[in-house]
Amino acid sequence: MADAERRFNRALYRSVWSKIYKIRPKLVLCRRDRLRLRAPGRCERHRRRRRLLQAQAAHAGVRAGAAGEKPEVGAAGEKPRIGAARKNLKAAAAPRPQAASPSPARDPPLSRPLAPLPFPISALLPAAPSVRFPGPLSPRAKRKKRRGPLVRQVGPGCALLLLSVEEEFTFGGTCRLTCLYGEVEVFGYTIRQGQPPQDLFSTFTHSFMNITSVHYSTPQKSMKEIRREFRVLLRSRLTLEDRSWSIKNFSPLCSLVMLEQLKNSTVNFITSYPGLSCVFMQESGPVQINSESLALRSVGIRKEKQRRKLTLTESVRSALEELVNVAREMDDCMVVLVCGAQDVGKSTFNKFLINKLLKSIPCVDYLECDLGQTEFTPPGCISLLNITEPVLGPPFTHQRTPQKMVYFGKPSCRNNCENYIEIIKYVFSSYKRESPLIINTMGWVVDDGLLLLIDLIRLLAPTHVVQFTAAHVKNVPILTPEYVEETDGLYTKSKSKHRNRCFEFSEFGDNLELTDEEKDSPIFLNGYKLFYVYSEFTFCKIVRNRESHNRVLRGLAVLGYLSLLMPSEPKPPSFLPSLTPYQVPFNSVALRITHSDVAPTHVLYAVNASWVGLCRIMDDISGYTRGPILLAQTPICDCVGFGLCRGVDMEKRVYHIITPVPPEELKTVNCLLVGSVNIPPCIFCSQRGLEGTIPYITTDYNFNLPGASERIGVRTVTEAEGMQIDPRFYQKIK
Repeated sequence: MADAERRFNRALYRSVWSKIYKIRPKLVLCRRDRLRLRAPGRCERHRRRRRLLQAQAAHAGVRAGAAGEKPEVGAAGEKPRIGAARKNLKAAAAPRPQAASPSPARDPPLSRPLAPLPFPISALLPAAPSVRFPGPLSPRAKRKKRRGPLVRQVGPGCALLLLSVEEEFTFGGTCRLTCLYGEVEVFGYTIRQGQPPQDLFSTFTHSFMNITSVHYSTPQKSMKEIRREFRVLLRSRLTLEDRSWSIKNFSPLCSLVMLEQLKNSTVNFITSYPGLSCVFMQESGPVQINSESLALRSVGIRKEKQRRKLTLTESVRSALEELVNVAREMDDCMVVLVCGAQDVGKSTFNKFLINKLLKSIPCVDYLECDLGQTEFTPPGCISLLNITEPVLGPPFTHQRTPQKMVYFGKPSCRNNCENYIEIIKYVFSSYKRESPLIINTMGWVVDDGLLLLIDLIRLLAPTHVVQFTAAHVKNVPILTPEYVEETDGLYTKSKSKHRNRCFEFSEFGDNLELTDEEKDSPIFLNGYKLFYVYSEFTFCKIVRNRESHNRVLRGLAVLGYLSLLMPSEPKPPSFLPSLTPYQVPFNSVALRITHSDVAPTHVLYAVNASWVGLCRIMDDISGYTRGPILLAQTPICDCVGFGLCRGVDMEKRVYHIITPVPPEELKTVNCLLVGSVNIPPCIFCSQRGLEGTIPYITTDYNFNLPGASERIGVRTVTEAEGMQIDPRFYQKIK
């Protein structure tokens, strides 16, 4: 018996572990997997032998019990003791003495065959999940075992994605999506088969996008007819092998989409600058290399975890559904004002609402009142746009030309709220009430910002107000119609102090300026319906890094607008120094610095290498022969676009301006507004193709000039020493 057990143990080592070692996949494994696959040591062999003997002894006890033998029990029918069980195991494992033979010749010992074990031998081996040899599964078992969508590469930069009903695929990167069969939803917008492809931008500056297969209605057909229709739709787009793969994994109400590599001028222009390629495709640690990851990588995307996707709370979903139903049933055009603190999801809600409304109506109007984080224009603008296409990306990927726009010049209105109200009234007067209007407001909802929001609600007269709140938002009252009527605004008074005056929109459109009398006698409009929404958006911004994060997003918006200078054909982007600028004479345009008072002798220094708004004013400036022409006040005028003042030629007395605005619109420009919106430093530091000294970049900086300092830090105030620089935040300029 002992010899047979030895032979079995030796055979187990040679036949099993040697085969596993030979057929192991040639991949780089972690330390734990290498320990599992290497030859067992002495202690490991003894441990396996002991487990095998214990299992055989237990199996022998089971067979003896089946033959009529009774195990030892304690008094009063107690269970067998642990000591007795150990004795039984030792007795079963000990070699049995051989019986004497009656003949003088000694017979060889009988080799007793081993009894079959009640469990597979693989149960005695350590688990090795990376080395498995499953048998063939039936199609039904395959569908049950499937975890996640199926991906197949169909060519260079192209892949198929098969989603079962209500299945999600979270990704990061950029791609072009075409729905071949079924329906999918991306950012609230439904893409059906037969519709034109859509460009998707799932960047690492925002939450990742989802491609969700939605439940769609189908006519009453048999499974055979549905498969035949599915095969006919794919015949013109896929090869025979790809069609066979799709039909093999086909399931009822599934959706099949094609993901293609996106060649976009915006993506190419932004990624051409060092350090910005991670915005669209971020490299991470080692990932699992398989056919799915390789196919997605050829497209330019990467599968992400579900916990990093964009999720909506139940209150947000219910508010979206109700607003969409109201837009379908309402005879007049609804006006939705979205408000709340910073980083609660106002912009995300607006994009979802726009995409859902575009399913049933052709266009949606959008009034941008947030100066710091604009959606369709560079920062510092108040604009009115007519949206006809879905919004499937962050702001710097869909810069558009507005219907009416005014350049405020700063990302905040804290020091000039009255001018901010005047500009909003001027832009809002262009609203024709032919489609629903969505109003985006700032995240300043404390102190004067709350009073300013009350003024906006009274002046814009929305039919619905969506107020966002979150766990980090505190001390913000609920803006019910009663609260707004009974609370004084920053420039208007409450209803309890003045009589109620109800104006129609035609009468309101004629009042474009707030006079002193109108400030004392406010405008009250009809009531609205309030949606108080609780948000649970995850964000990486905190109080300490919020300003730097917002500054990066504003810089990306400027780069997204400058990408309009690049040709639409997919080719390497051109660099800004290689573009031919426009020459604008001094006496043809007027100048105004909006954010500060600058001495007339220093105005041209402020204009040079700055971000300028190209505007048109009503004043006639043709009588001036020389220049520059300086304005005493900042005008409220239309802005047709923006440009980069590349240089100022004092001999020819012209400005050199680079802008994507078409020449026919530039003929109407007669004013240049310079604000506090900064140009990203990468534009100056990455001027390729130049020899010698790089323009606007210097290493000789005089720190003795007034206003210059060798140290930049956070200022603190103490009672004894007064104001000083905190030494913990010293940062030397190189």
